[in-house]
Amino acid sequence: MARAAAAPGETAGGQPALKRVMGPGLLLLFIVGDILGTGIYALTGQVAAQVGGVVWLPFLVAFLVALVTAFSYLELVTKYPQAAGAALYTHKAFGIHFLTFVVAFAVMSSGITSASTAARAFSANAAEVLGLGFSDGIGITLIGLGFMTLVAAVNHRGVGESVKANVVLTCVELTGLLIVIGVGVWALGVGEGDFSRVTEFDTGERSVLGGVIAATGLAFFAMVGFEDSVNMAEECKEPRRIFPKVLLAGLLATGVIYVLVSISAIALVPADALSEGDTPLLQVVEAGAPGFPIGLFGVITMFAVANSALINMLMASRLVYGLGRLRVLPPLLARVHPQRRTPTTAILFTTALAFGLITFVGAVPALGGTTALLLLIVFTVVNVAVLVLRKDRVEEDHFRTPTVLPVVGALACGFLATPFAGRPAEQYRIAGVLLVIGVILWGVTVLVNRRTGADVPDFDPEDLTGDAPSGPRN
Repeated sequence: MARAAAAPGETAGGQPALKRVMGPGLLLLFIVGDILGTGIYALTGQVAAQVGGVVWLPFLVAFLVALVTAFSYLELVTKYPQAAGAALYTHKAFGIHFLTFVVAFAVMSSGITSASTAARAFSANAAEVLGLGFSDGIGITLIGLGFMTLVAAVNHRGVGESVKANVVLTCVELTGLLIVIGVGVWALGVGEGDFSRVTEFDTGERSVLGGVIAATGLAFFAMVGFEDSVNMAEECKEPRRIFPKVLLAGLLATGVIYVLVSISAIALVPADALSEGDTPLLQVVEAGAPGFPIGLFGVITMFAVANSALINMLMASRLVYGLGRLRVLPPLLARVHPQRRTPTTAILFTTALAFGLITFVGAVPALGGTTALLLLIVFTVVNVAVLVLRKDRVEEDHFRTPTVLPVVGALACGFLATPFAGRPAEQYRIAGVLLVIGVILWGVTVLVNRRTGADVPDFDPEDLTGDAPSGPRN
């Protein structure tokens, strides 16, 4: 039976289509804002503890690994400019619903875990800046829950409002990092600081190579985020045209910023001191510019982690929305608000999961490492999927990455996800628990589909994207 044509602005299933509001500028700020944030603000000291003065080197290696994988994402997002990202690519490449769900759950978990950790970091900073007299316990949890409720409200209000908020927050967090770089440049100009430390290795009992690899596993958490942008493809204008230049520009900009921040940090604060506490960049500003209002930098840090939470919840809700349309998750999660044109039930679902993580989850280092671990596994699958999908021809022109890059990306990401990269066993335990939860949810989804008589259909791009307008072409 022929499928009825969808009305303008609707999907083939009759749901309103997502609204295309993001041009190159907003997309660039989305990518930069998603990569910058909790990682660099919190992990610089921990990376320094692994390698000593060459703290910039793991960030550089992590950038190169992310860049290689980004080329794979570029081929896929310009070939299939639709929501669902890595889950979509896995589904098209392998056609195994269970594998699709596991990949999707890993990506969604990484986003929600990052957002929840950022919410707890925000509440802890807020308590300190506002002088509320507590730094842990139920007070921090309540602030975190209130903050996540605000994030959900902005998300539901609309992607236009969300990305506008992202513009403001990105500018604020970028200002904080530029302050650190500026303090480093000033120290270099007046002869303060010790820039000779930037070439010193201190990897403890590990070899130099082992220390750099272990530190890269930590630093990679600070580079993730670029992959979230592909989940916004249905809300971008001319995604095939703008994605390659914008994504590469965003990655390059953040890579340069991370290296400069790392060099400034280690020049002003020795590695052993930098690795103490949860506010390494605050130590840098205090050491290099004692007259700078530290409270102001604390507020900037709050805005930085707030931006991480907003971007990650945007990604997670759009991913759930896309999977609902695939019927890998119940189609209830693909409901779109008729006025706001935002995925209402997906936002409620991901926010509920975030509430649970904020209430019960552990510390930032373990969650950050687990997030990187899950995404490295996903990136390995995506790099393989690029090669598998070369046999799938599409009519539209799209970006094509050199074949060697996905091969290198798959090997690099796969290696960094193994215990040989120096990952603590705790990260594998946390990831294992999350994936077990994913398997349980997959089983529930299958039972719901069978009970309602809704068999999971073979993938059809129209079932995922409908007839959403693609925007004008030049």
